[in-house]
Amino acid sequence: MTRAPISLQDLRRSLYVKAKAEPSWRFWGLHVHVCKMETLREAYQMARSNNGAPGIDGVTFQAIEEGGVEVFLGQIRTELVNNTYRPMPARKKEIPKDGGKKVRILSIPAIRDRVVQGALKLILEPIFEADFQPGSYGYRPKRTAHEAVARVARAIVEEKTRIIDLDLTAYFDNVQHSLLLEKVARRVQDDAVMHLLKMMLKATGKKGVPQGGVISPLFSNLYLNEVDRMLEKAVQVTRRGKSTKVQYARFADDMVILIDAERQSDWLVEAVNRRLREEFAKLHVAINEDKSRMVDLKKGESFAFLGFQFRRILSFQRKWRPYYAPKLKKRTALFATLREIFQQYVSWPVEFVIAKINPVLRGWVNYFRVGHSSSCFTMVKQWVERKVRRHLMRARGRQGFGWKRWSSTWFYERLGLFNDYKLRRWTSAKVASAQYAT
Repeated sequence: MTRAPISLQDLRRSLYVKAKAEPSWRFWGLHVHVCKMETLREAYQMARSNNGAPGIDGVTFQAIEEGGVEVFLGQIRTELVNNTYRPMPARKKEIPKDGGKKVRILSIPAIRDRVVQGALKLILEPIFEADFQPGSYGYRPKRTAHEAVARVARAIVEEKTRIIDLDLTAYFDNVQHSLLLEKVARRVQDDAVMHLLKMMLKATGKKGVPQGGVISPLFSNLYLNEVDRMLEKAVQVTRRGKSTKVQYARFADDMVILIDAERQSDWLVEAVNRRLREEFAKLHVAINEDKSRMVDLKKGESFAFLGFQFRRILSFQRKWRPYYAPKLKKRTALFATLREIFQQYVSWPVEFVIAKINPVLRGWVNYFRVGHSSSCFTMVKQWVERKVRRHLMRARGRQGFGWKRWSSTWFYERLGLFNDYKLRRWTSAKVASAQYAT
């Protein structure tokens, strides 16, 4: 009786279930699944959906599709099967950080390399996802930054008001390849897959994982998983029923640890801080001491996490509650981006300018529309409307903002200026494992 081939979705589910059931199992025979056309097609669709720029070879999605996607993927498969595939160096691009003078170096792999990375990720992700900890949220299936923010807010409600706020120095640039490959090898016993991973890492330099690589987020989470394990152990060791003394949340290299406010927990603050530094030292990850600090919310202090500024406020019911809203730095960066658009298209029709600024506003507001962002949103909305009014008045060679000439309603209903500034209550999403476990 001929056995039907296993689908990619079923394969990923079975890999996750096996990895979850046997934490020490090392997987073999993975390379054949990476090379399957089904896997490569899915990896291509993932890359295509992002519609990214071409890599160092200049090959675009349009050129690939003109020549035939199946032909393109067939060539990649042949190279993988014959062990002749070699990744190209990534194209480097500088991206401004928060509207300031500092830049982040984005690495843009060639599309062929994005497909191979994507195929590897499709096969390896469910294996390592089974090992990742509850407090890790960055770039994981069905996990969001909003969930990480909500986890922190809940911990503050539970009186975990002493904060260890650590900033890592150039984390992605300093990942040690040998240590990373050791972590992969604990779960993967496949020479061909390990060879592919080594080539990909070598193409980026002597150390580091490129920001922009398809598989980089999986690597960055795997590299810090032992830190997460240590923190999860601290949560469980200090658990008393439903109550714990420690909580944490991590999104990529942005992390925060919250510890109980009681004086009896003083030792915990010192112990967790010491253990964190020990774990980071093992990984050769440097801590930026200038930006890292201890925060006590009971003393009126605040801290930042994932672009939000957290502090405590006294509610109308005379209860202490977390308050979190966009950092001033994030609002300033938004204004800088919008101001650049207005300056670049100063002589263009207002409808064109609005079409340019609306996606920027929508993306920014959608991210920050949780917590206590309403007053910030009001400020943003007023600022944007004034800029649009000035644009129209300049086009007519006049001063002022045209308050009598145009109503606010006209801008939003007639011109279509973005107007969805309503806050949304955060709701719990399904856990990441759901896509594999069902």
